[in-house]
Amino acid sequence: MKAALMAKQFDVAGRLVTVESAGRGNVNDTYLAVFRTAFSEERFILQRLNLRVFPRPEWIMANLRVVTGHAHRQLEDEADRSDRIWQLPRIIPAKDGRDFITDGDGDCWRAISHIASAHSYEKVQSLEHAREAGIVLGHFQRVISDIPAAELHDTLPGFHITPGYLDKLDAALAAPAGRQRLESSPEARHCLDFIAQRRGWCSVLEDARAAGQLALRPIHGDPKVANIMIDDATGKGTCIVDLDTVKPGLIQYDVGDCLRSCCNPAGEEAQDLAAVYFDTDLCRAIIRGYMLHARDFLTSADHAFLYDAIRLIAFELGLRFFADFLAGDIYFKTLYEGQNLNRAKVQFKLCESIETRESQIRTLLAEEAR
Repeated sequence: MKAALMAKQFDVAGRLVTVESAGRGNVNDTYLAVFRTAFSEERFILQRLNLRVFPRPEWIMANLRVVTGHAHRQLEDEADRSDRIWQLPRIIPAKDGRDFITDGDGDCWRAISHIASAHSYEKVQSLEHAREAGIVLGHFQRVISDIPAAELHDTLPGFHITPGYLDKLDAALAAPAGRQRLESSPEARHCLDFIAQRRGWCSVLEDARAAGQLALRPIHGDPKVANIMIDDATGKGTCIVDLDTVKPGLIQYDVGDCLRSCCNPAGEEAQDLAAVYFDTDLCRAIIRGYMLHARDFLTSADHAFLYDAIRLIAFELGLRFFADFLAGDIYFKTLYEGQNLNRAKVQFKLCESIETRESQIRTLLAEEAR
């Protein structure tokens, strides 16, 4: 097994016991490697990076070094004043000292430390879990907020730039295979109509950035609930993982993505669209936790665009799933034919639910910001 051979290339004490598939990510292949000595055991995360998505792995690892180095120092400085032990993975170097290795097939592999005695969940489990998710995101954004955005590489050019995803959709529609997929599915045509009705609005955050109302800052990029680790012993959030998407961006992207992920109790893979809705009670719990750490670094303009971010990121992810469905499922991993189309339908239903609750969401955002 290639993963086992790659695991042995990293600087970890002991002998390899096992390498098992771990995680349910849509992009990278993730494994849990276990090494043992006569008196200890070490577990770490081994990943094969998807070079179609991340063509510059050296940039990902450089960003990871900047962010974790900065964060680890700050976490240590604040440890005695914190209500919990905060964690963040560290890079495990290869035996030759490099941050990653490339195998004979050109695949790129890296190793990071395993956050022990903590788990993540695919769906929010309770209001308290939602509050902890907000606390973790707000804490992470605060800890990295003083890193100059210029020190980070843009590892995913165009990521979260919604108008750019419209261009990819149009390109997929221009291809014969994309047109055939569209014409063979009434559900696909319904999705296209949904997108068409919102084309003129989807540049709202980028327009605000161009106007100088919003600024680029370090962001996580993918703060979905499955990336937030909850301490098994205390029930408190302890860490946010999957840092490949850390880059310069708008913090609204992070807030919108966290709420999109956490506030749909049915989850991203729901088969029953009737079960998909935006839970405002979960939203309030997340924002309440988030503001405990984020209140001091958010500007009035940041607050003003939070609702737009919540609506936009649900729409954007649906757009991305739909464009990938038309393109032949080349970006997101799928387990069955039409999975990306179903994912798109879920996000569009969520977006629609957010739109119907606009007044309620804006009110709770204003209340929790005080």
